[in-house]
Amino acid sequence: MDRLYNSLLREYKSPFGAVRAGEPVRFCLTIPEQYGFVEPRLVLCRDGGETAEHQMPWTGTEEGVCRFELTLTVPTVGLYFYHFDLYSDFRKIWRSQGGEGVIGWEEDGPAWQLTVYERDFATPESLKGSLLYQIFPDRFYEGRPNKPMPFPDRVYREHKQGEPYFWPNETGGFLNCDYYGGDFEGIRQKLPYLKSMGVGWVYLNPIFEAHANHRYNTADYLNADPLLGTNAEFSRLCAEAKQHGIRIILDGVFSHTGSDSLYFNREGRYGVSGAYHDPASPYYRWYDFGPQYACGYRSWWGFASLPEVNENDPAYQEFICGKGGVIDTWLSRGASGFRLDVADELPDNFIRRIRKAVKAHGEDCYLLGEVWEDATTKMAYNVRRTYLLGKGLDAVMNYPFRTAILDFVKGGGGGLFAERVMEICEHYPAPALHTLMNFLASHDTERTLTALADEPVGEHDRYWQSKRRVKGEKYEEGIRQVILAYTILYTLPGVPCIYYGDEMAMQGYKDPFNRAYYNWEGLETRLRPALRGLAELRQSCDAFKEGPIEFVAAGQGVLHYRRIGPTQTADIIVNRTPKLLLRTAADGQTVEVNPRGHTVVVSENLPSASRPLPAKADSAELDW
Repeated sequence: MDRLYNSLLREYKSPFGAVRAGEPVRFCLTIPEQYGFVEPRLVLCRDGGETAEHQMPWTGTEEGVCRFELTLTVPTVGLYFYHFDLYSDFRKIWRSQGGEGVIGWEEDGPAWQLTVYERDFATPESLKGSLLYQIFPDRFYEGRPNKPMPFPDRVYREHKQGEPYFWPNETGGFLNCDYYGGDFEGIRQKLPYLKSMGVGWVYLNPIFEAHANHRYNTADYLNADPLLGTNAEFSRLCAEAKQHGIRIILDGVFSHTGSDSLYFNREGRYGVSGAYHDPASPYYRWYDFGPQYACGYRSWWGFASLPEVNENDPAYQEFICGKGGVIDTWLSRGASGFRLDVADELPDNFIRRIRKAVKAHGEDCYLLGEVWEDATTKMAYNVRRTYLLGKGLDAVMNYPFRTAILDFVKGGGGGLFAERVMEICEHYPAPALHTLMNFLASHDTERTLTALADEPVGEHDRYWQSKRRVKGEKYEEGIRQVILAYTILYTLPGVPCIYYGDEMAMQGYKDPFNRAYYNWEGLETRLRPALRGLAELRQSCDAFKEGPIEFVAAGQGVLHYRRIGPTQTADIIVNRTPKLLLRTAADGQTVEVNPRGHTVVVSENLPSASRPLPAKADSAELDW
């Protein structure tokens, strides 16, 4: 098939991917002379706005192929879509798989995306090339054992390896009411361990006072949950973490509070005040009340225990973002940023103000958002979100990469993997791309070993999920799969994140089974050395900081891609097949890759002309 255009190749579009506002972008078409097209146009449509046509001048014909080139600048930040109009018989060039262009007669075919972001968009430099580690605070490590419970309705779990409570009864059972006692002191004691794993940043699930073990039902934004420790102990943790070269970010739950909170106080734990009981409460305007709501007030996804807040209320925004507010308070205590829970449900103007509050403590403070889809094209409440264009989030949790990795390791095609990865790389602004939180498991998903080696959870209930464990040969194969999956995770653009306990093969389906206490006495010893080695690799090779990615081959069970840094090139080769694989690295050496194995070859950069082009060297192996 004649190649007309491919947005992934710099000979057709340069620079690759998203561009800064006002940055020149060059587009090139290569059309066989026999087709007879002489006046192609680039048709550029701003999302929800105007459409502009730009004629592409002819720049020459070589070996029967006509070249048409156009360089333009897009001065306005936003999301744009483009295709090419051939101005002959209503034919157009639309996007197909792998960024390729194909001729069609459709009036509205699949277009290419061009993301244009703020010229001054910058993200934390110290995060690029680093490693994240996520901790569910109650379940990591108890530094002060056998603490008394600060509230009588909490159940203390003395035996740490007991399964989290999950069964319901007529009063709701003990789901989310059992506490294992993990605390700030426990995290502080494990800082040397985290450092040994190569960790540079720690993301903590909520630490504010709250009356469930997950703490997503905030009761007091300005004080730590007393079971975790005091505000002063949190500051000590942050200070000692920085001495180890580790920075800590917190979970900001700003779309709702707990009903059992200082602000709403439905349960009366905090006296007689609060919005639920007192219309004169200073917090009353934070919430919506009325008979149209099943529980008498607007709540998050219908959960009566989670009343939603009016994020556009000036007093609420000031409380979160103002001087002496929530963000200012916790960053002053030593935190280095926030992860925004359900970022889709926070208005863009609120996120922009949160960004200003975070960056007031230093440009190297991090603002991460929970977004499950492509964050550049995300629609929420019929509004296209703009939080990744430079005035909102630094980056997002990278669910698309998680899906791509797990599907490939479990048997999916390499072409589909490459397509998914390159779509995100093409759409995301570079500052965001290289600070994405790349992960395989979290508090909202199955653990990695379970996701890879056990059967899908589907619609199975908690009783089915309880106590399920992968054993025997399935376990051994699962360990190999986890190593392959983390190898890919550590070598893609973005920042890899370990969910606590993944490094010793903890298992578990969804909440609460994925939130068990860390098994510090576990006998699995193969994963930690593998992950330490990958962390050392990332730190030793400059390609993994901000290097672009090229796919050399993506076959049914094979991935071969490159990261190219300022001085070094890394060839990453993953062989999921049962056969020995031979590949050629960028420096020309032949590499053997064992069955169900991987290798990474780091070499000094060669001139670009000496490197195989990804789409030409092994085009038959690219099954996209």
